[in-house]
Amino acid sequence: MYQWNFAFLVDFRGLLLSGVLYTLGYTVLCIVLGLLFGLIAGIGQLSPSKWINSPLKAYVEIFRCTPVLIQLIWFYYALPSLLGIEMSASTAAILALSLYGGAFYSEIIRGGIISIDPGQPEAARALGMTKFQIMHRVVLPQALRRMTPPLLNQSIMQLKNTSLVSVLALPDLVYQGQLIVHETYRPLETYTLIALIYLAILLPTTTLVKRLETRTAL
Repeated sequence: MYQWNFAFLVDFRGLLLSGVLYTLGYTVLCIVLGLLFGLIAGIGQLSPSKWINSPLKAYVEIFRCTPVLIQLIWFYYALPSLLGIEMSASTAAILALSLYGGAFYSEIIRGGIISIDPGQPEAARALGMTKFQIMHRVVLPQALRRMTPPLLNQSIMQLKNTSLVSVLALPDLVYQGQLIVHETYRPLETYTLIALIYLAILLPTTTLVKRLETRTAL
């Protein structure tokens, strides 16, 4: 029978802590950039001009319909060769995860905007507001309330997706766990602890999302 022993992991607490900080830093950066890409793509897809909405729709569908792991590998190995540039693993990971998240954020944002009663923008237009003012003062404040829970859910997915950057040898929590396993040959305890760390980070967030969903439904 297997004998569980977590005591040895105390010696690797510094390695695990650096992995947590790296993972959280990557998550925050990819969420911020993803929201920026999502906002541009979400609003841009509503443009009547095909020159604007068609490329953005293509971007969204490409990133939503291909695995994020493949995107990470493609950005790191294929894109630099095609463009004739050098790209670090860190840059490739940030671009891939941000664009991937942005594709999903854009659909949430687009759906939130079109869910607003069209009579309200029309009334604002009749009052002489510009398109920017209508979007900024009338549509987005209302849509944001509806978009917040799904945006937070997607942000949770962004954090979990950062675990894939370990395939590019970036020192996130999972990669640090792999180093510990290679040194100790104790994968069960190591990956169990890593799972518990992710749970400790994500559980409060998922609880917050459920509360927001309840409030939004009222």
